[in-house]
Amino acid sequence: MPSLWRHSDFVKLWTGQTISQLGSVVTRTAVPLVAILVLGAGPLELAGLVIVGSAGRLVVGLVAGAWVDRLRRRPLMIADDAARAALLLWIPLAHALGVLRIEQLYLVVLLEAALAALFDAAYPAYVPTLIGRERLVEGNSKLAISSSIAEVGGPGFAGALVQIVGAPLAMLVDAVSFIASAASVALIGASEPTPPRRTTASRITHEIAEGLRVVRRHRVVLPLALRSIPDHVFGAFYAVLYSLYLLNELHLDPFLLGIVISAGGVSSLVGSIFASRVIGALGIGRAIVLMAISASAIGILTPLAQGPVAVATIMVFLAQLIGDGLKTIEGVAVLSLVQGVTPDRVLGRVNATLGVLAHGVAYPIGAIAAAIVAEQVGVRGAITVGWAGMGASILFVVFSPIPRLRTAADHVPAEAATA
Repeated sequence: MPSLWRHSDFVKLWTGQTISQLGSVVTRTAVPLVAILVLGAGPLELAGLVIVGSAGRLVVGLVAGAWVDRLRRRPLMIADDAARAALLLWIPLAHALGVLRIEQLYLVVLLEAALAALFDAAYPAYVPTLIGRERLVEGNSKLAISSSIAEVGGPGFAGALVQIVGAPLAMLVDAVSFIASAASVALIGASEPTPPRRTTASRITHEIAEGLRVVRRHRVVLPLALRSIPDHVFGAFYAVLYSLYLLNELHLDPFLLGIVISAGGVSSLVGSIFASRVIGALGIGRAIVLMAISASAIGILTPLAQGPVAVATIMVFLAQLIGDGLKTIEGVAVLSLVQGVTPDRVLGRVNATLGVLAHGVAYPIGAIAAAIVAEQVGVRGAITVGWAGMGASILFVVFSPIPRLRTAADHVPAEAATA
C-alpha cells in the first residue's frame, strides 16, 4: 500500500494535530505562569490547577465516551476544537480588561480538560474509519510524530513567546491552533459512516456500564488497563519530582535540566519515526513487552544517578535519550492494539474508560502519593519507588495473551472485524 503521506485526508488530520499539539505545549507552559506571574499564585493554587484539570477528565470522561459512540466523530471533533478555541480566548481577553482572577483560570482549566476528554475519546475512534484497521500502526506512528515535534520545539517556543508577549497573550497561540485543527478536520473529504441505529432507547449510564464491562472482560484490553493504572500512579512521581530531583539532588543547573528534558523529546521523535518498522519486525505484542522492559532497564540510571555533576548528567541524559523513544514505540503499539481489537460501536467508550483510569484517577493519586513518599524517604527515594512501580506494572502484560499477538488481527472478535 502507498504511504499514508500520500493519503490526502490523513495528511490534513496530521497537519491539524501537529499545529494543535504545538499550541497545547504553549498553554501547558503558560497557564502556571499566568497563575504565578499575573495572579501571584503559590503552591496551593498551583496544586489546585492540577486537581481541577484531573477533575474535568474524571467527571466528563465516561460520558464523553458514550457520546462518541452515539454520534459521528468528525463533527464532534470539529465542534470540540472550536469550543476550546473560544474558551482559551477568555484568558487574554479577561487580562486585557483587568478582570482576570484565579477562579476564572480554574474554570478555564476545568472546562478545557473536559473538552479534551471528549476529543481524546473521539480522535482515536475516528482514525480507524479514516485509514482502515490494517494501517493503524503506520497511522499512529505518524501521528505520534506530531506530539514529538511539539515536545522538541514547543517548550523553547513557549518560553520565548511568554518572554516576548507575556503569558496571557501567549495562550492566543493555542486558541489559533485549535481553529487550525478544526479547519483541517472539516476539510477531510472522506465520508464517515453513520453510527448504527440503536434498536432500543437506553440510558447513557447503561452505555457507560457497557463500556466498562468491555474493558473488564476483554482478554487484551484488560491487561493493558491494569498495567496503565500503576504505570500512571508511579509515573506521576516523575512528573511531580523530576525537576526537583535534578536541580536539588543532582545539582544540575537549569540549562542542563533543559538539555536533559529536550533529549527526551528528540528520543520520542526518533521513536515515532521508527515505531511502525519496529512493531512490524517484532510483532505488536512482543514490541509492547520488549519496549516496556527495555525502557525500564535503562530507566534505572535515573534513581542511580550520582557523583560529579557531569557523571550524573550523563546518566539521566541517557535515560531520557533512550527511554523516551522506547516508550513512544510502546505507546504506538498499545494504541494500535486497542483500536484493532475493540469493536467500533464501543471504541469511544473503551478509549474514554482507559483515559479516565489513567489521567482522571491514577495520575492525581500518584501526584499526592509522590509528595507524601518524598516527605518520608526523600526525593531520590521517591524517584526510586516511582521507577520500581512502573517496572512492576509490566507484569500485567507479560502474563497475558498479548506477547503472543503478531498483529491486532490475531485477536479481532468477529464484531470488530466487520465493523
